[in-house]
Amino acid sequence: MRLVRAASAPLNLAVFEWSIASGLVRCGSDAVVHEHGFPGSAHTTDTGGAVALYHSQDPAQALGNLEALSIEAVFILKDFHRHVEDPVVVRRLRDVGQKFSANRRTIVITAPAFTVPAELRGLIEFVELPLPDTPRLRQIIDEVAARLGQTRTLHSSLDNTGLDAVATSLRGLTEEEADRAISQAVVTRYGLVPATVTDVLDAKKDLLRRAGMLEFVDASENMAAIGGLENLKGWLAQRRGAWDDDARQFGLEPARGVIILGVQGCGKSLCARAVAGEWKLPLVKFDTAAVFDKYIGETEKRIQQVFRVAEGLSPCVLWIDELEKVFAGSGPDSASVDAGVSSRILASFLSWMQDRKAPVFVAATCNNVTALPPELIRKGRFDELFFVDLPNQAERKQIFAIQLANRKRNPAEFDLDQIAVAANRFSGAEIDAAVQSALYAAFASKQPLTTETILAALARTVPLSTTRAEEIQALRIWAKQRAVPASAPVVIGEGA
Repeated sequence: MRLVRAASAPLNLAVFEWSIASGLVRCGSDAVVHEHGFPGSAHTTDTGGAVALYHSQDPAQALGNLEALSIEAVFILKDFHRHVEDPVVVRRLRDVGQKFSANRRTIVITAPAFTVPAELRGLIEFVELPLPDTPRLRQIIDEVAARLGQTRTLHSSLDNTGLDAVATSLRGLTEEEADRAISQAVVTRYGLVPATVTDVLDAKKDLLRRAGMLEFVDASENMAAIGGLENLKGWLAQRRGAWDDDARQFGLEPARGVIILGVQGCGKSLCARAVAGEWKLPLVKFDTAAVFDKYIGETEKRIQQVFRVAEGLSPCVLWIDELEKVFAGSGPDSASVDAGVSSRILASFLSWMQDRKAPVFVAATCNNVTALPPELIRKGRFDELFFVDLPNQAERKQIFAIQLANRKRNPAEFDLDQIAVAANRFSGAEIDAAVQSALYAAFASKQPLTTETILAALARTVPLSTTRAEEIQALRIWAKQRAVPASAPVVIGEGA
């Protein structure tokens, strides 16, 4: 609404607004409507004393009145998407559109979503409003502070750097959501203070969580919390800061993303989360289930909304867990399986991965790479495909040290070499579970945790590499020629 008014002012065009509740009203004027070219009588509404055309609440009647007027103006029809299924409304909208195309009169339809009837496709232009950028968010902060300052005493201890930090925390929200988040934070603290940054971030997490599809995840881990995977760590270290201005001036483009393929329980999801922690970027998780909708066309709109929000949060890391499930059924038989929804989602995702300019790094994990469409894993969409295998002996030793330290134990008090050998062919998750099981046993027996307790827990565990040996071997064969190993090569004599 603000943009239409701002664009109309230098063109000397009047602006009118229509809603089914109030009818047709001129913006910023108490003048009688029929004095500006409307036929018939007018009546005063309860919307600030504005005057509306009599009986103009009916959408078909309102369009009939627009066709008969002569004033040069812009007419904003609010929530008009609800009325375009009426053939009378569509016919009159087409007549008005054709007549307006010859002069300085325009209809602007505002709607959260709009399906264009076939009769109107040649007359309509789409304008999709982006999420507010940082300068606009700074304006919203100032506007909220000024508005709330009229009714209460507020104090501010934030300088420009602090206000920029608050604006950055608001990125990814709509203007209305940003206004609500900053209003809540200002009222809570009676002003703008350093804690406002955290308050706004928490409010944004709640808003994204309630909206579904994207979840704000606390990225407290970094790559130091992961044992081994030196190739993957080195690759990520080289690309750190590639979204900064210095990198752009050097000729670098931000990294697009990475697929982490591997054996279940070997830390793929932990790696995806650790990328954001290592790079100090916000991490948002893509909720696959929340995107799919039973109504035709809604799923595609939701996936586009995910892309817009992710770009609004940039630079950020977008985490897609179990990527193969997002595009299940996107093959040639997709039309018979789900009316082609999966194929259209795949096409939208591929187009966004290829063309996006905002620095959004996609960290995707995958268990079954054969279920991924081949066009998804080619170069240009993702930068690299890494394979995470079962940890070798040196990596198992690191993992045990990390797990013991996380549980307030000194790793030097344990025979890590012996434990690592005993955990041969165990995944990282299974090592974690074994340490946890040993802790339970030690606590129940009122004994300290020892090397022997952990060895006993390992002996009671049958690893996944045994129960699903054939699947893991097939995955290794596939990855050998098609993926980059996430771990550094094993030194001869080090052990498996």
